[in-house]
Amino acid sequence: MALHQFDYLLAVGTIFAFLDAWNIGANDVANSWASSVSSRSITYIQAMCGASVLEFAGAVGVGGRVADTIRTKVVDVQAFEDSPALLMLGMTCAIIASSLYLTFATKVGMPVSTTHSILGGVLGMGVGALGGNAVIWVGYKADGSVNIQSGVVQVFLAWIIAPVLSGTFASLIFLFTKYGVLLRKNPTMKGLVLIPFYFWVTSSLIVMLLLWKGGGYTVNLTEAQMPGVIVATGAGVAILVAVFLVPWIYRVVIKEDWQLRAWHIFQGPLLLRRGEVPPPPPGFTGAVRNFYDGHLTREELEARRARHAAEHSEEGDVEGQHEPKNVDGVVSDSVDAAENTTPPKKSIVGPKPEVAWYKKEFLWWAIKFALFRGVDVDIVAHQKADTVLSRDMEEIHARATHFDNRTEFLYTFLQVLTASAASFVHGANDVANAVGPYASIYQIWETGKIPGAKSNVPVWILAFGGAGIVVGVWTYGYRIMSNLGNRMTLMSPARGFSMELGTVITIVIATRLELPVSTTQCITGAIVGVGLCNGDWRAINWRMVAWVYLGWFITVPTSGLIAGCLMGFITYAPNWS
Repeated sequence: MALHQFDYLLAVGTIFAFLDAWNIGANDVANSWASSVSSRSITYIQAMCGASVLEFAGAVGVGGRVADTIRTKVVDVQAFEDSPALLMLGMTCAIIASSLYLTFATKVGMPVSTTHSILGGVLGMGVGALGGNAVIWVGYKADGSVNIQSGVVQVFLAWIIAPVLSGTFASLIFLFTKYGVLLRKNPTMKGLVLIPFYFWVTSSLIVMLLLWKGGGYTVNLTEAQMPGVIVATGAGVAILVAVFLVPWIYRVVIKEDWQLRAWHIFQGPLLLRRGEVPPPPPGFTGAVRNFYDGHLTREELEARRARHAAEHSEEGDVEGQHEPKNVDGVVSDSVDAAENTTPPKKSIVGPKPEVAWYKKEFLWWAIKFALFRGVDVDIVAHQKADTVLSRDMEEIHARATHFDNRTEFLYTFLQVLTASAASFVHGANDVANAVGPYASIYQIWETGKIPGAKSNVPVWILAFGGAGIVVGVWTYGYRIMSNLGNRMTLMSPARGFSMELGTVITIVIATRLELPVSTTQCITGAIVGVGLCNGDWRAINWRMVAWVYLGWFITVPTSGLIAGCLMGFITYAPNWS
């Protein structure tokens, strides 16, 4: 029987559950796509389109079809058996606390774990309603052994496990790539030969991820069959890549065949029979972009600063040692046109028209502003802004080696593949951070009983959460993506691929070993690990790293404090009865 006397709790829970999902899209999705956008493998709007499709498909198609068990991992819900409505109130308080904290964190550009945010909210509401005895600090299995996937202890373990594992794997992958391909003679051909191998390893790991952590679908394979399926799938992808993609890349990159388009990939080996490439038309710049455009090497930066010092000295400007910056804090130097050859990003929204608000020109601009303001930001340029957390990024980037652009181009395909897989799995799993507690609210309202640990979640709730994630991606995803990109260390396709693959490997191993990890913490550890492979610890923006770690430390206590205060105030407030 529906608890209509608590309709207001359902309404409030619905609003803040959508806000929570919006924040997951705005804060968490950057984990999958930040390195791809920052390295210029794809544009920001391409990443947002891919994220929208994959996150929503993951959430609705294979999302957790059972209520998120996080509500049973840190608080004993059986204590609410005699008062289900109190648990409904508690979950509402938890969602309010989580969504408010995530909104603050996203606004200030702090990447945090959305899983730990809702966990802190549930923890706080449990303390506010029942006291500290209701909290499960350390979980135990049936045989009496410690269960690190249950209880508050999982939060502290994640701070160490996730960044260390992902940083180790990402650095190993990048060191193999660096010394096996990037620093070798004729690196493009060596990289081209290894492309099928990379795809085989990457595809196999993605299949592992989908089999072990994918979501609510059933895998009808035995433990003995899984390795064969994983290896065979990866090998199949590698064969397809060797037959179709490698000949196309050879013609485009090595032979600089400007006449080829993406659809020519399906011609496969026939492309190798094409004749000599005719001269390109005037103004043709080539298929391979400059991935280091706007980023100076150490020598270039020192030469430019010496020239600036000489120019200012000639002008008698004793204090003119600093480089001119524009209103956004981005270094502006019209002398060195070679520093940044990328044309200015064309605005989708456009300038605000100087007309009355009811005029059609203003209304059309307002519609574009509401829909596309989030994707109208030039992420790479935005990352160069001089802020408290990102001082002198040019100095940090100059300490990283610049590799051959043609070789870097080979890793753009792999980087998009790993980002897409991570985004799909993120939608399938992390949508539960918003809809899991909300599903409990809805089911208690609908039945008047506490739902079981395996209660089905209606598809419309999964779609509701997926839609919130997509809206968050489009409207405010750029905020966190800026901080996880070049503001931590210099990004390039080879580096970004190593970071993303290291993150995937960590999630795969952690899932298999039942270790609690967060995608935010994994990608941060991977960025630091690859950054250290530059051979200079100053190639990493340690201020930004400290800022990210601060977000991890304050997430659980902050969201828990908000939820606990709300729950305590409401539960024990004076009344007229």
